[in-house]
Amino acid sequence: MKKWLLIILVSTISGTGGAWLFSKFNKTNNFSNISEFAEVAHNVNYNANGYSPVDFVKAGEVATPCVVFIKTKSEVQRQSGWGWFFDFDPFGSIGEVASSGSGVIVSKDGYIVTNNHVIKGAKSIEVVLNKNRRTYNAVLVGSHPSSDLALLKIDAENLPFIQFANSEELKIGEWVVAVGNPFNLTSTVTAGIVSAKGRNINIVNEQFPIESFIQTDAAINPGNSGGALVDLNGNLVGINTAIASKTGSYVGYGFAIPSKIVAKIIKDLKEFGTVQRAFSGITIVDIEGDIAQKYKNQNTGVYVSNVSSSCPDAFKFIEKSDIILKLNGHSIDNKSMYDEQLAYYRPGDKVIFLILRDGKEIEKSIQLVNENGETSVYKRLILKSQILGAEFEPISKIEKDLYKVASGIKIISISSGRLSQMGFSEGYIITSVNQKRDKTAEELISILENTSGRFILEVISPDGQKSVNQFYLY
Repeated sequence: MKKWLLIILVSTISGTGGAWLFSKFNKTNNFSNISEFAEVAHNVNYNANGYSPVDFVKAGEVATPCVVFIKTKSEVQRQSGWGWFFDFDPFGSIGEVASSGSGVIVSKDGYIVTNNHVIKGAKSIEVVLNKNRRTYNAVLVGSHPSSDLALLKIDAENLPFIQFANSEELKIGEWVVAVGNPFNLTSTVTAGIVSAKGRNINIVNEQFPIESFIQTDAAINPGNSGGALVDLNGNLVGINTAIASKTGSYVGYGFAIPSKIVAKIIKDLKEFGTVQRAFSGITIVDIEGDIAQKYKNQNTGVYVSNVSSSCPDAFKFIEKSDIILKLNGHSIDNKSMYDEQLAYYRPGDKVIFLILRDGKEIEKSIQLVNENGETSVYKRLILKSQILGAEFEPISKIEKDLYKVASGIKIISISSGRLSQMGFSEGYIITSVNQKRDKTAEELISILENTSGRFILEVISPDGQKSVNQFYLY
């Protein structure tokens, strides 16, 4: 009996001691009930400020009614298999293709911003509202391929519209929400953070692209293009535009046009029907490679590789090999940031350039110019040809200087007709027909309309490559 009492006593002491040691060294909380666990979990600091859990509900509720579903129909040239020279196919036929994307309502009276590539070449555009699924026919107010933005208008009133935030104040690591219609799944909301700013991913295939994207890991897929990237208050910080993917689906890298650029572009399109792009006449490159070796301790700024006479102030005050450090007090770390800052201004605006020359910082005031080297508002001249199935505009002085040509016409829109059969698209510049150069825009169009048989075109592609092409027309 004494033996069993001793065993029980030792076991009790051992158990009590073990329990005490476990509680002493094990730091894991043992919650006795779910309410206690919930109260502690509620006090965990989830966000950067440490005050409360991040809440995406408000962003979704505010932004979703402002994002629309866009449906387009376009005409395309179908190949017969008898293509000749530069994909020209005299036996091809015209077919219709439907596509879709997203857009964002920016005013209560029906202005909607989207990507240019969403509506490019569209024969008809329909907009479906989120709130009541009502469908409207939209008209194209204007587009700007160089920034991949377009402005639409529907005949409606008292619409919910997005509020703009200042994208320049957006910080890397900040939460953002993407709202759009991926894979025809309307009103989809995804969340992520700002992964980087000022990204240039070389997707805008134009002579003077504006690429300074906000990078985010919020899930963006086909159909999200033209949708909203918003902050946690539901205010617009960007227009979702592209993903970096080998499969065409989301892999963690999405890109949005900053809201400050969007605001400038749509204001110009509403007021003038075209974007009032400001140019400095300065060609700049990032400080890397041999340039970085030369300026070993220079971690900011961009390098001036050339200065054109198209901008008198720049030609007078800026020199090759200068380093541009700031524009109007805004630091410039790379070419994308330089292009973004210039995109905020109009021709005639004066900008203070802080430059580094021979180890000294110097400030110079530069009055920016338009595409023709003038300080006035740019007036666009659009020429149409039913026979060619396209709209043209004469190339600007800046383009003439850049490509060292005396004249040319740029294709700004294209439908069914001779040019689409030849395989041309928007952005191509035609500089001569049958070696007839130095012609006015009207003369070049007339020659194209009245030429048959074998002929030769000299062209410049949207990425700036010159080529000579041979065609046959009957």
